Amino acid sequence: MNFSEKAKRYFSRYSILSGVIFASVVILSYAILIQPWAFRPASPSLQLGDVAQQELRAPQKIEYVSKILTEEARTEAERAIEPVYAASDPTVARGQLDNMRTLLEAISGVREDKIASLDEKQADLVSLENYDLSQDTSNDLLTLPDERWTLVKREASNVLDVVMRSPIRSDGLDAIRLGLPSRVSLALSEPEVNLVVNLVSPLVKVNSFYSPELTEAARLLARNSVEPVMVSYSQGETIVLSGQVITPTAYEALLVQNLIVPVDHKYEYLGGGALVLLGMILVLLYLARNRPKFMDDLRSLILVAILFLIFFAGARFSIPNRTIIPYLFPIPAFGLLISALFGIESGIVFSLILSVFTAYGLPNALDLMPYYFLSSMSAILALGSARRVGHFIWASAVIAGVGISVVIAYRFPFNDSDIIGMVTLAGAAVFNGIASTSLALLMQFLLAQFLGLTTTLQLLEISRPDFPLLKYFLLKAPGTYQHSLQVVNLAEQAAEKIGADGLLTRVGALYHDVGKSENASFFIENQMSGNIDAHDDIDPAVTAATIIAHVTDGLILARKYRLPRRLHDFISEHHGTLLTRYQYNHALEIAGGDKSAVDIEKYRYPGPSPRSRETALLMFADGVEAIVRAKQPKTEEDLREIVRKVVETAQKEGQLNDTPLTQRDLNMIIESFSTTMQGVYHPRLDYPKDDAHSSPDKSAAENISTTPIANRRSDKKAE
Repeated sequence: MNFSEKAKRYFSRYSILSGVIFASVVILSYAILIQPWAFRPASPSLQLGDVAQQELRAPQKIEYVSKILTEEARTEAERAIEPVYAASDPTVARGQLDNMRTLLEAISGVREDKIASLDEKQADLVSLENYDLSQDTSNDLLTLPDERWTLVKREASNVLDVVMRSPIRSDGLDAIRLGLPSRVSLALSEPEVNLVVNLVSPLVKVNSFYSPELTEAARLLARNSVEPVMVSYSQGETIVLSGQVITPTAYEALLVQNLIVPVDHKYEYLGGGALVLLGMILVLLYLARNRPKFMDDLRSLILVAILFLIFFAGARFSIPNRTIIPYLFPIPAFGLLISALFGIESGIVFSLILSVFTAYGLPNALDLMPYYFLSSMSAILALGSARRVGHFIWASAVIAGVGISVVIAYRFPFNDSDIIGMVTLAGAAVFNGIASTSLALLMQFLLAQFLGLTTTLQLLEISRPDFPLLKYFLLKAPGTYQHSLQVVNLAEQAAEKIGADGLLTRVGALYHDVGKSENASFFIENQMSGNIDAHDDIDPAVTAATIIAHVTDGLILARKYRLPRRLHDFISEHHGTLLTRYQYNHALEIAGGDKSAVDIEKYRYPGPSPRSRETALLMFADGVEAIVRAKQPKTEEDLREIVRKVVETAQKEGQLNDTPLTQRDLNMIIESFSTTMQGVYHPRLDYPKDDAHSSPDKSAAENISTTPIANRRSDKKAE
């Protein structure tokens, strides 16, 4: 499998793992956001019909429209409306009057029958179709004198006419019939009145019917005419007594006063999902625009994910339903830690997301969110590159100051807070600053120690001259140490030109050759001038192995003195997989030019080749410094040509395949190296000597400064 295939497989696998980590953080963040304890209400969880466990009073004076009482009043108004009937139907009255005339005519016909006997006439009246005349009524009708019958007949028609003109409903039919005697003329006798009633009563029919439409319209009018019912509570007035059942009106009052919060989980889930989606989009946009440091290392990516989830879960568990703890919780510590480990921009972006997520859904979210984010962002900007412990102290003061300002701006004008409350919150902001910076500083140290991360403070600490390994390096290999200082100058300035990590490059260059201190006298730069041993009398393979060993020796020392793992890369990668060219060529000379007789792998550095811009810069600087010091170029063009050849050789040898360097970066590096080396190896004037006035020490110093070190082969020094 060639290199490109290996790289594709690696990056494909890395991309999959990164995606899995990202998806896991999204899912877990959503789970944390919608947990019941994350939405813990600031009031007792009471439901309608529950028994109050404590007396609940109105926290403030309030007047509101009671929906429940208003609905009760409107319902009562509806119930008070009787069913509405349509007006009396005149066709019913006319029909019944026609029936009355038919009946009276039939009775008159029977009465006037001269042939039929009385019994036959009675039988005829009883058998009249559609009319139910009793035997007694029939007898009375037949025995009634004609002039009285005429009165009865007229009165029956009149009574029925009058009765049927009025609305008659089904529920009032019996009452109408019972009231018929009172409607009969007083001129008739009691028996005649009974005859009229018996004739009219069967013909009284319902002529007014129930109308659902009219009834509904009347009830709606009654409902709408009811004014909203207003309810008021004075501050401190009891709403529910302890042990009292929560009635609908009491439940409504508690809701209005925010003493209980209704729970509707579907909206919580929907809102939480929308917020997490927004955060995911923000992170993706940030990663698309900029590739932060932690994206190049799986362990760092996992660390960022774990830190975010720990801070988020801890905040959502401890902050809700608290008064002071929200202002004490060290949210800015997360931003400070991410900023110190992976850069300011990453710290600001992830602090924004954590601040919004933490404050979401809380009653005081509108003042907590700016409290968290503004204090975090200000602290990150105040911390800067975190090069001093004093920067953390300054960040602590900034957190406290910004926190107090936010409390004054967001709580004092809009909440009923007394002086004691404001002082307490200000003290919480001060504690937050101290706790956040202390936690960030401690965690930065622990993570750097146990996870191999490199921090600015750690780099500054190990670059101090009194650091034990540097003291050992200077004592054992002073020449190599001086060479490293020159390389530091070259590499650091070039790193700043191309936007690489200058401090990391500086410290990495300082330690890259520390392994030579284990066998310092073998290397030319540590040998006395005039007594240089080129090792030509030693087997080239042995010489190459000894030279190559300074890489493995350097890694052993790095682990022994607990250098950050990132610095191990500078030691192992500064020669990449290049050859110890001088020793290899010497071996070929001994073998008469027969390449098959020489094992080239014995002369190759173990590598790997540079995998970052910083270690690639070190490779260039190491080679350029050695060759320039050996050849002492006289012109600017010669110097620039040396730098260009070193860079081109690394390219041709495939040493830059794993680095993100662009051709523009390489051109800037060549320009930076050339400018820096001109300042170091510029031509010097050869002043005439004056034996009478110049001291021996001064002459010696001038002689040393202008005389190149003899007998140094560029190939040897580059190795």
